[in-house]
Amino acid sequence: MSRSERLLDLVQTLRRHRLPVSGRTLAGELGVSIRTLYRDIATLQGQGAPIEGEAGLGYVLKPGFMLPPLMFTDEEIEAIVLGSRWVVKQPDSRLSKAAADALAKIAAVLPDDLRNDLDASTLLVGPRMGASEGIDLAAVRQAIRDEQKLAITYSDAGGAGSKRIVWPFALSFFDKVRVMVAWCEMRQDFRHFRTDRIATLDATGLRYPRRRQALLKQWRTTLEDVAQR
Repeated sequence: MSRSERLLDLVQTLRRHRLPVSGRTLAGELGVSIRTLYRDIATLQGQGAPIEGEAGLGYVLKPGFMLPPLMFTDEEIEAIVLGSRWVVKQPDSRLSKAAADALAKIAAVLPDDLRNDLDASTLLVGPRMGASEGIDLAAVRQAIRDEQKLAITYSDAGGAGSKRIVWPFALSFFDKVRVMVAWCEMRQDFRHFRTDRIATLDATGLRYPRRRQALLKQWRTTLEDVAQR
C-alpha cells in the first residue's frame, strides 16, 4: 500500500468514529505500527486536516473535512492515466490536448510516490483506428454545451446526401467512429450521425426548444423500449 493510500484509509477510519479513538485502536484497524500512525496523523494535520487529540487521549476528525482532491488509490491512478491516454489518441485535437494538459497538471501536484506511479503506469492504449473526421468535433461539443441547433450535410451508408437541422445532445466515442446523437427536425425523431459522414457542419446560433438533459432522458427511454421488444 502506498503512503497516500494509507493516509486516505486513515481519514476514512476516523470518519467512522464520532468519538475520540485511541491511537492503538486506529493502528490496529489500519494494520500499521503506532509509530507510523502518529507520523501519518502529523502529516494529515500538516496538510490542514482538522484532527484533534493527542497520544494517550485519542483522536477525532472534526465534521465537514473534505479529502484533498489529489489523493488517489493505485487503481484510481491507473484509471486516470488509461482514460487520459485514450482521449489523447482521439481525433478531436482540442479534447486530445486538454487530456494531455490535465494529466500534466495532476502530475505536477501529486506527491512523489503517486507521481512515480503515474509515470510508470503500464496500461497502454493502442493506435487509433478508423477514418479521420471531416469536421471539427469541438464545434459539436460546443453546440451540445450551448444547447444549439446545427445545420449539417450528411451522407448515409449508401452515399445519399441530405441537409439536416439537428439538436445535438450527446457525442459517443467508439474505437473506430464517433457518433453524434441528436433530434433530427427532418425525421422528427432521434437519429445517430457518424461524424465521419458529416460533410459540412455550421452553427446556427439558435437554441433548440428543449433542455439537453430532457432529450438525453427521452432518448435513453427509447433505447430501453427497443431493447425490451
